[in-house]
Amino acid sequence: MAAAQRIVIENCSIATVDANDTEYANGYVVIAGNRIEALGAGKAPEGLENVVRRIDASGHLVTPGLVNTHHHFYQWITRGLATDHNLFNWLVALYPTWARIDEQMCYSAAQGSLGMMARGGVTTAMDHHYVFPKDSGDLSGAIIRAAREMGVRFTLARGSMDRSEKDGGLPPDFAVETLEGALAATEATVKEHHDASFDAMTQVAVAPCSPFSVSTELLREGAQLARRLGVRLHTHGSETVEEEQFCKELFGMGPTDYFESTGWLGEDVWMAHCVHMNDSDIAAFARTKTGVAHCPSSNARLAAGIARVPDMLAAGVPVGLGVDGTASNESGELHTELRNALLINRLGAHREAALNARQALRLGTYGGAQVLGRSAEIGSLEAGKLADLVLWKLDTIAHASIADPVTALVFGAAAPVTASFVNGRQIVEAGRLLHVDEDAIARSTRAEAQRLAQITAQA
Repeated sequence: MAAAQRIVIENCSIATVDANDTEYANGYVVIAGNRIEALGAGKAPEGLENVVRRIDASGHLVTPGLVNTHHHFYQWITRGLATDHNLFNWLVALYPTWARIDEQMCYSAAQGSLGMMARGGVTTAMDHHYVFPKDSGDLSGAIIRAAREMGVRFTLARGSMDRSEKDGGLPPDFAVETLEGALAATEATVKEHHDASFDAMTQVAVAPCSPFSVSTELLREGAQLARRLGVRLHTHGSETVEEEQFCKELFGMGPTDYFESTGWLGEDVWMAHCVHMNDSDIAAFARTKTGVAHCPSSNARLAAGIARVPDMLAAGVPVGLGVDGTASNESGELHTELRNALLINRLGAHREAALNARQALRLGTYGGAQVLGRSAEIGSLEAGKLADLVLWKLDTIAHASIADPVTALVFGAAAPVTASFVNGRQIVEAGRLLHVDEDAIARSTRAEAQRLAQITAQA
């Protein structure tokens, strides 16, 4: 077998986000094939063979690639709508539009969502897609194809809804699947696309949408399906006070107790938002190691509230960061969520002690890897892990006067990405995507947004 080709990155600051938060003020990283072979202080070792590239990363901070743990790619083509609504009113306003998406729209929207994240340092993305209109084409396949072309590592959370307006839910009746249809399609998606290997580029999770859009049967049987297939589970949980009221009125218990009653707490589960959690809810998540995707900008955009992230972390709950759908976070970026998570949590009960810069970076890297069940492979810079890493340029006017590079990255302006690597392959150069045409994506997303708006207006 031929020896792996090596890339050597030198003269950079490094934040490894390992268990000891090891950092190097001036160090190196050696990539061999798709793995991190070595890293440390000073210059790279002499005598390395098969070095195909050396990168002088002076003025840069190298970190693990960012890991996005919650998103809805299709919403890229419905940005800027219902901008002054809370969650339930926002959903009611937008479901009739979302229910008319098709395969080409989903592909284009996925390209836009993935491209914006990748340009900003995301190396592992996920998409919670739960809208499957009848005769709309292969939506899951289109989303996965967009991720493969972009070059990012990807988890598709194959969502579903079977509780529509006639059942007391929010989605229009024509926008949901049947219980049997949703379970069968989810199983088929897992069997076709899920890769359980260490260096998998595509994985699939089972992801009924939310308590107010799916039946108890779909939640319970979805959990059973995921465990039979050996994949993870994802849903929305405890996002708003209205959701809590809905659960109490319909099920006689709060969201966390309801989830536990349907098999939805465990190390193989992560939930988005988890804003309205009391002490016993947090204790239940900690006891079961259920993960949380914290989405600070979306929570603020929809006036949902401030999640108790410091309390979750103190209790031992795995927490990562999420962009959420771009109809509730129009920027579509994750690196800005590092700053927003820190700032918004400081408005809560813990004030200035809520989060610091390194905790925020950990949320966006190792925390996200934990939540996706991939912390052995990604999320920190360590020898033997997959070569998913980012070079942040911190020597421009935006950051040069901030002495500490991690503080500069988190507290400062959105830092430019000079290079981003996934699985040892570079996907971003000087802030531009390498394997797709950004300008073509911009034109396509605009055209598909206009087409969707026209179809909705004519309905």
